[in-house]
Amino acid sequence: MSVEYVKTEDDLPPVAVVEKPRWTPAKIVLWVVIALIAGAGWSMIAFVRGEELSASWFVAAAVGSYLIGFRFYAKLIEWKICRPNPKRATPAELNDNGRDFAPTDRRVLFGHHFAAISGAGPLVGPILAAQMGYLPGTLWIVFGVVLAGGVQDYMVLFFSMRRNGRSLGQMTRDELGRTGGIIASIGIILIMVILIAVLGVVIINALAESPWGVFSIAMTIPIAVFMGIYMRYLRPGKVVETSVIGIVLLVIAIIAGGWVHNSPFWSEIFHLDKVTLAWCLMIYGFLAAVLPVWVLLAPRDYLSTFMKIGTIVLLAVGILIVNPTVQMPALTEFAFNTAGPAFAGALFPFLFITIACGALSGFHALISSGTTPKLIEKETQARLIGYGGMLMESFVAIMALVAAICLDKGLYFAMNAAEPLTGGTVQGAADFINNSLGMSGVETSPEILDQAAKDVGEESIVSRTGGAPTLAMGMAHILHNVFGGPAWMSFWYHFAVMFEALFILTTIDAGTRVARFMLSDALGNFSKRFRDPSWTPGAWLTTAIMVAAWGSILLMGVTDPLGGINTLFPLFGISNQLLAAIALAVVFAIVCKMGLAKWAWIPGIPLVWDLLVTMVASWQKIFSSDPKLGYWAQHFAYKDALAAGETSMGNTEGVAAMSAVVRNTFVQGTLSIVFALLVAMVVVMAVWKSIEAVKKGSLPTTEEPFVETKMFAPAGLIARKPEREIQAQWDEHEAGRRKE
Repeated sequence: MSVEYVKTEDDLPPVAVVEKPRWTPAKIVLWVVIALIAGAGWSMIAFVRGEELSASWFVAAAVGSYLIGFRFYAKLIEWKICRPNPKRATPAELNDNGRDFAPTDRRVLFGHHFAAISGAGPLVGPILAAQMGYLPGTLWIVFGVVLAGGVQDYMVLFFSMRRNGRSLGQMTRDELGRTGGIIASIGIILIMVILIAVLGVVIINALAESPWGVFSIAMTIPIAVFMGIYMRYLRPGKVVETSVIGIVLLVIAIIAGGWVHNSPFWSEIFHLDKVTLAWCLMIYGFLAAVLPVWVLLAPRDYLSTFMKIGTIVLLAVGILIVNPTVQMPALTEFAFNTAGPAFAGALFPFLFITIACGALSGFHALISSGTTPKLIEKETQARLIGYGGMLMESFVAIMALVAAICLDKGLYFAMNAAEPLTGGTVQGAADFINNSLGMSGVETSPEILDQAAKDVGEESIVSRTGGAPTLAMGMAHILHNVFGGPAWMSFWYHFAVMFEALFILTTIDAGTRVARFMLSDALGNFSKRFRDPSWTPGAWLTTAIMVAAWGSILLMGVTDPLGGINTLFPLFGISNQLLAAIALAVVFAIVCKMGLAKWAWIPGIPLVWDLLVTMVASWQKIFSSDPKLGYWAQHFAYKDALAAGETSMGNTEGVAAMSAVVRNTFVQGTLSIVFALLVAMVVVMAVWKSIEAVKKGSLPTTEEPFVETKMFAPAGLIARKPEREIQAQWDEHEAGRRKE
């Protein structure tokens, strides 16, 4: 392996190391083994049927595919399109203001980025989609992330970094024109409101009336603030040291949560209902978005990353040790009809919008063009953070799917069927599953469901929709066989609920901050003052507006008579994937404008697929005459019933509840139409601009001029030997400069 040391100034140490690896027999053998392991896993998943399939094969197929995708496909994108320059300064270095722009250690930034993108999607979507069987979800999660999700996240991050950390809305305006930018900005802001609100519904469903979870999550806030102060003022640069302290404090918070749960006094204080939690979440979102990023956002997300990655790795190890067998079949009846109890809609297109995060998520494009490009130290780190972070999230989705499909089928459907179907009782759930579910070979009883609740220390597990309780139940079933035995079922269940809430909350705080950036960008078209991120009145005003917007939808969701998740999650999935279409369309246009049209198929393939899926899903949600599927069909069914003087419909009792359904479905149906139209216009503009670029060979882009860097940072998560040597030179240089 040859090593090249890159320098920009003679009196400074090298700013980068460029290693040129060579293929050796050992490396070839290693990658052949990885490919064989992945191939064996896929063979078992694709062809073994019945209940003899081991869950370990899912881990083998996914991890092997991820490694191959990162090493080869992501490298292809890096070599042919992005072409990172180790001599080039990033926006974090050029605009360092200690607030929104700040060069951040790549380990901390990887944690922050992963925590920000990994919210409810990789937990909820795969669990809901498990009602269709394990095969379609597994295929989409793994191949979707390699060919679509990782591509979007990496390329949006890189292009935003080359444009001074501009948001997706700004890039759309700059590359497609003012009209396209305004349309895209409106669509992105509206979609963002829905995304954050639904994430909030999921976390509230997991934390409502759970003192253990509420206390543990609340304690992560002061812990994160302490970590931020510690790394910035007390022990600058001591990342490992700070991490150890943070992990210890986090473990103490989790243990103390159990004490709070068992204390009559403290349990009452932290026993909060859904509406109260919604207001707490709005207050937190506002504060997290206006405080400097180093105070709360970055250290809290970094702290939660240890919890997230550690728990998922622990679950993967548990699966390999316990080796549970899969209970759900490869395909179920619900893949081919609209009668699924978790959500309505057939496999195509609704599997691909239900499983969004983990395969392809438009929300990630907002993080990749919102906070992360303002913090990254080196262009060479973009593949690790963008593509690598997305692969890690996909692994979370696979683990969530495995946890769900290894549960007893009757228990799975009892937990995920909405309350109007089960009545919220064990007897109602048993009657629904045994008599009305419509899936052969699935049965349960009130006694089984009662015992399942007692095993995890809950009063009831019936109709605990939202995916989080199902994942917690699956994790508890697997992990208690490795650690603690049956007596620890309750601990692992509540630990998992807390883990999921922490998982999701980090997306809400980063999402609110990104939403503030986007609204500031949009208002900047009318008043340039809003484009200054350091202008405090503008930051506070735009944050308050965005929190009020998603907070109103959140309150609507947590009080929805039909269940917030069941009615809002399809809109969440569609809007999320429509946002991905905007991001991929902008990336596609930039690639063509760069004169690289022969490589435009890399973002083009996921763009075409995403548009096909989302537009078909939008058409069905808007025009379907089935009230279970179409928003407007449901809207008019309830509206006509009210007009006829009826005071109940199905399991919806009371005029107030029926009126709420009419209002909610009107909002959801209207937004479905608006989202589809806005995205279609942006894509048409992107295609038009791309055709123009192809005809002319290339077009000017808005990439910022080249500025040489004057700092060093390793490219990978673990510094290589030459990088450690250069870091030592920089440490010596900085020490000498301080003495002067």
